[in-house]
Amino acid sequence: MPKNATNRRNTFKPQNNKQTGDIEGRDITWSSLGDFFKNRRLQKAIGLFFLLLSIFLLLAFSSYLFSWKADDAILNGRALNWELLTDTSVQADNMMGRLGAIMSHLFIKQWFGISSFLFLLIFFLWGFRLLTNIRLLHLGRTLAISLFILIWTSVFFGYIISAGDLLILGGTFGYEAARFLNGLSGKAGTAIILLFTMGTFVIIAFDPSLRALNKMLPLRIKGLFPGKSKPEAEDQPENNGMAISSQEEEETGDLRKEEDHHEGQPDDQPYDNPLTTHRAEGALSDDPGTETIDTGARSETEDPELEIEIANGKITGSDYQEIREPFQSDSNGEQDMNQLGEYDPTLDLPRYRLPDLSLLDDRGSGNIQINKQELEDNKNRIIETLRNYAIEIDRIKATVGPTVTLYEIVPAPGIRISKIKNLENDIALSLSALGIRIIAPIPGRGTIGIEVPNSNPEIVSMKSILGSERFRNSGFDLPIGLGKTIANETFIADLTKMPHLLMAGATGQGKSVGLNAILTSILYKKHPAYVKFVLVDPKKVELNLFSKIERHYLAKLPDAEEAIVTETRQVVRTINSLCVEMDNRYDLLKDAQARNIKEYNTKFIARKLNPNEGHRFLPYIILFIDEFADLIMTAGKEIELPIARLAQLARAVGLHLVIATQRPSVNIITGTIKANFPARIAFRVTAKVDSRTILDSGGADQLVGRGDMLLSTGSDLIRLQCAFIDTHEIERITEFIGSQRAYPDAFNLPEYFDDDSSIPENMDPSERDELFADAARIIVATQQGSTSLIQRKLKLGYNRAGRIIDQLEAAGIVGPFEGSKAREVKIKDEITLEQILRQQE
Repeated sequence: MPKNATNRRNTFKPQNNKQTGDIEGRDITWSSLGDFFKNRRLQKAIGLFFLLLSIFLLLAFSSYLFSWKADDAILNGRALNWELLTDTSVQADNMMGRLGAIMSHLFIKQWFGISSFLFLLIFFLWGFRLLTNIRLLHLGRTLAISLFILIWTSVFFGYIISAGDLLILGGTFGYEAARFLNGLSGKAGTAIILLFTMGTFVIIAFDPSLRALNKMLPLRIKGLFPGKSKPEAEDQPENNGMAISSQEEEETGDLRKEEDHHEGQPDDQPYDNPLTTHRAEGALSDDPGTETIDTGARSETEDPELEIEIANGKITGSDYQEIREPFQSDSNGEQDMNQLGEYDPTLDLPRYRLPDLSLLDDRGSGNIQINKQELEDNKNRIIETLRNYAIEIDRIKATVGPTVTLYEIVPAPGIRISKIKNLENDIALSLSALGIRIIAPIPGRGTIGIEVPNSNPEIVSMKSILGSERFRNSGFDLPIGLGKTIANETFIADLTKMPHLLMAGATGQGKSVGLNAILTSILYKKHPAYVKFVLVDPKKVELNLFSKIERHYLAKLPDAEEAIVTETRQVVRTINSLCVEMDNRYDLLKDAQARNIKEYNTKFIARKLNPNEGHRFLPYIILFIDEFADLIMTAGKEIELPIARLAQLARAVGLHLVIATQRPSVNIITGTIKANFPARIAFRVTAKVDSRTILDSGGADQLVGRGDMLLSTGSDLIRLQCAFIDTHEIERITEFIGSQRAYPDAFNLPEYFDDDSSIPENMDPSERDELFADAARIIVATQQGSTSLIQRKLKLGYNRAGRIIDQLEAAGIVGPFEGSKAREVKIKDEITLEQILRQQE
């Protein structure tokens, strides 16, 4: 076998036993058939077939338009079957031979006439999509439009012509369909049916407006149509969700240029970064024209979708607040939301580009170099060790991974599995290897697995994970590339399905690299409008590199100086603030009658929810905590209780937790936390009891370290080699993102006041909010001391509503904060409230 062989499965069989195939006894099921058609190579082959078929039919149809009389003289009266196709005595005039003549005769003469050329478009688009995975046009929409035009055109030509030489225009199908309609409703009725179907199709497909027709009509009869006969300034075309008029874009661009000229945004300007010189100079230019940025040298495995087309216009800090509110109230406080089209969260940063794969380092080819001598030696030692204890095996198979090789054995009939399991230390001794792990049996395979570390482990680069087809084509909401399996397959998981992740392991075994891999995966896949990070780093050095993307991706408390939380007291406030955010989001979901964040955002994007009533687009928020043990030691229940509450409830509203610790003891990873973290990653630990604390089973104590890990998703344990990403790669990525235009500030979490936060008891009435009295009346009338209630009723932002609640508390109208419960309303009737308001004026 060549050294660069890509097949990672070798089968070894003892000389005295019968040789059996690897797929012996395997049944073909519907799921295996589905997996077969999902194979990317098969899809490419099918795509190539349809591309060539479209070219073949194009030549055949074009030739048939000139040779159809001669070809029909041969084909008429004969059965179009295999015998005719193979009859060498038949000579067709079609340039594509007998096959071209037969297919053209069927499609054009017998079926749909010249409209059959639309089949070529369908075949070409489908083949191009399967071959290149690039969508030129929306396949479903194009198919529906093409099929309608195909049938309608065939019937139309059949209606206007009679049988004869012109039959190829509409085909036999169109002619017979027109004859049927003529007999059913007469010639005039058929014409009306054709006009009605075409008009209905145009309305459904393109939704035309009568405004253009209204302008062409004489002025004296314009009143018959519903359009406004007012000056052009008021007669602007509707925006039905597909595009914004060029005039509106020019006016918006002029307005933004004026604001940029007067206000200036020095903080938003990109700075010169020597590490990202491959970026085109026009990435943040002020040229309002549309351009596509050339990212320079690009890896062959890079996703073509990373080439982002830059939208028109320039977003400045002063534009941010206006763009973030997609609805503007008219004089009556209402807006016709149906005329605005879909809301696009990415309009705040239209020029933002996802990072390039060129920012990551290449570490090897990604192909496992198989050492046949090592495999043979390990196989012989395993067989010899088992025979020393009178254990015979029928078959042994090796699957080579980047760090570990899995040897699957099938014991002879009558051999007890527990007997092999008890020989774990003896096999490790015979192989002179560290980290031997026996899986008895392997679930779903009917074999016993023996995992043996490779003598020369391979490094799994982050670039190979992010550049893989599985990651680029994943449809996950929050895809994370963790590494590669024993079979050297890229492992991609969806954080929203986990929905929280617990990582544990001894120091220096790869936890921080694992956190960086998760963060990098999301940075390469999601726009800043869709996801925000809350980073907690008690060590102050592990996550500090991500401070450069504060205004793009990070979330923090409004009064926090730094987005990366390091102080314990600030950590408590931040996590409790996330609990408040969770409660607020549940209130929004309740008002919107949505069950989860996906349904809510779908309604908001469709403009079914009005921001003037407190609704807003909800990004995913992911809380990353490094060194969780240190927080538990210093804060204890103040950390554990809100973490447990978030883990129990926050999934539906888009809040997810990723927690790492190096002390997986029971007083750190308590039962309450474990119960709400079904997905857990265990790096190498020193004791079996620690492995059981993390995974509820052994195995983590037998890992080899340096990124070797076990992923538990409930019932299964998956051994992975974590993808490696170095510090300088993180620096390049954060420099690339940080050099682009950003939001004016980091994403603000709700304000939270703990026991140490002082609220003045006697606040100066002159400092009260102008809506203080209105908010007090709403609170007393509803008897609910809720910030979100004020936010919805008075159409305020959360921070302003929170300050009003603090002022109401200082005035003695509501009680103190009580966690997830609403505040107590101390005033029970409006008469008493009015007396208090007059006294405090």
